[in-house]
Amino acid sequence: MNILHVVRRYGPVGGMERYVWEVTRELAALGHHVEVVCERCHAEIPQGIIVHELGEIAPRPRWLSLLRFGARFARWLELNPRPGFVVHSNERLGAHDVTTFHGPPFATVRDKPWWKKISLRIAMQFWLERRELEAARYIVPNSVFIQAQLAHYYPEFAHKLTAPIVPGVQPMPVHAWKAAPADGGIIGFVGKEWQRKGLPLAVEIVAQLRRERPQLELWVVGPQVQEVQHLFAGWQGGYKLLGWRSDTAHLQQIDVLLHPARAEPYGMVITEAMAAQARVVVSDVCGAASEVELEAGAVVPLAAPLEQWTDAVRLQLQRETVPPLYAHDWREVAQEYASLYGNFPGLESK
Repeated sequence: MNILHVVRRYGPVGGMERYVWEVTRELAALGHHVEVVCERCHAEIPQGIIVHELGEIAPRPRWLSLLRFGARFARWLELNPRPGFVVHSNERLGAHDVTTFHGPPFATVRDKPWWKKISLRIAMQFWLERRELEAARYIVPNSVFIQAQLAHYYPEFAHKLTAPIVPGVQPMPVHAWKAAPADGGIIGFVGKEWQRKGLPLAVEIVAQLRRERPQLELWVVGPQVQEVQHLFAGWQGGYKLLGWRSDTAHLQQIDVLLHPARAEPYGMVITEAMAAQARVVVSDVCGAASEVELEAGAVVPLAAPLEQWTDAVRLQLQRETVPPLYAHDWREVAQEYASLYGNFPGLESK
């Protein structure tokens, strides 16, 4: 099949961008003809993929940047028609066959007071989102959570929604799993956006558990040390601030990943932790919560009291059975998309 993916930044430079990067590489490896239109490619162009760079656009204001990129792509497609191609958008375009939603719809702003919705920015973001949904034949959410939000805020487009196609996970090195010691263990927290991902709550939970497990540690990966040091005022050890790490070695050392996020469209670190056979305790607003089986961890309501969160983490620390190995690689994700593209008649094969 001939597939044209559209993304502003092509390369593993963010969650959504990595999703597109991995899927396009696997589609090419499966033998499909893959082209990518972007502002700029931020990595070495993968073998077997043709990349068309349109030039970078000022990122602010965001709505204007999205509008300009959409117009630039429309002109490019008019000058470079691609008959027999599936056009797969990951941006706010008005000319595509398939669009993937990597985050919550902007329409959630409808729930805010009216005086917070009167601006050119709000009006344009609404218009761009609706245009994207109207143009697509298929709308692919990247989680059950996003699927439910889209169906709620845009019921008129619910018939276009597909089953979620969740992100893949790279296989982790095999290691010898062991239960957490009775007086300790390692809780992991991962996330640069530490406030949205719930670090203050994680600190409270671990502080409570350290009263009964004095050797328990909290490892924080993502934020800079100076950003979060104040959260540990009064602690006498028991934590490590590791800063940003591009590897996943820490996931093979922790016993439980704690991810009490206030808002999380997916949360790839959750499935990565399960692929490393760490148990997880996550909030119910994480997109990846749908992937958490009972044997792998717990999903806790975001509004639950501190005691319920503490009980959930305690239970995971006490478990002595090996958690299931989570496996869902990017090849499987690409195959799911290939099946979806197969619904378009008349595609030319490579």
